[in-house]
Amino acid sequence: MAAARSAARSEGRFLALRLLPGDDLKDSLLRVAQQERLSAAAVVTCVGSLAEASLRMANAERDNLNEVRSFRRRLEITSLVGTLGCGHEGFGPHCHLHLAVADEDGQAFGGHLLAGCKIFTTAELVLV
Repeated sequence: MAAARSAARSEGRFLALRLLPGDDLKDSLLRVAQQERLSAAAVVTCVGSLAEASLRMANAERDNLNEVRSFRRRLEITSLVGTLGCGHEGFGPHCHLHLAVADEDGQAFGGHLLAGCKIFTTAELVLV
């Protein structure tokens, strides 16, 4: 197995969050990254529900690079994974997050998290 080209080690700290109805999932996470000065964080877990969701699909093609699907119905958050940070000199906060949700029939779908994912009841997250 090849060694990693770049690695960093830290003792880490866990941050537990609870978002409230109407909060925007992505915007809230970016705000927390700035407030807590998280230079490099990862989502450990996330459970909750959404009233609306906007996802960028992974089916990019030459004529359709960024298909976005928006949903205006209650969805259960089944997974949120990825990284985020507060940014640094000349760069604002950033994230690369993938969201999976399920509808009332249990059908699951997912994509890149975009702004516009509004919390329905709560979203409970742990960051490290």
